[in-house]
Amino acid sequence: MNSGNSKSHIVIDGTKYETRLTAKFKQRKPYAAKDPKQLTAFIPGVIDAVYVKPGASVKKGEPLLLLEAMKMRNNVNAHDDVIIKNVHVTVGQRVAKNELLIEFE
Repeated sequence: MNSGNSKSHIVIDGTKYETRLTAKFKQRKPYAAKDPKQLTAFIPGVIDAVYVKPGASVKKGEPLLLLEAMKMRNNVNAHDDVIIKNVHVTVGQRVAKNELLIEFE
């Protein structure tokens, strides 16, 4: 009974290892680092407030927006000193996980 597993070999520090990889593992998305110039939703929810506008200069820790998710209100703050390039959301808008909210310069 194979169920989509196949034997593969990998080499780590000159040592060859045999392993079984599932079909799900082979179809996974490769890791991609987050772009520090983009703020995306970490959870699906509704935008309750937007505190910034394009062109605004924001200091690290200042609030950018308020995201309500699962009956919790989450203040989303600036990760660094940034200038707002574009705001892609409005108050009352529903957002999906990983949806682009704000772009920084």
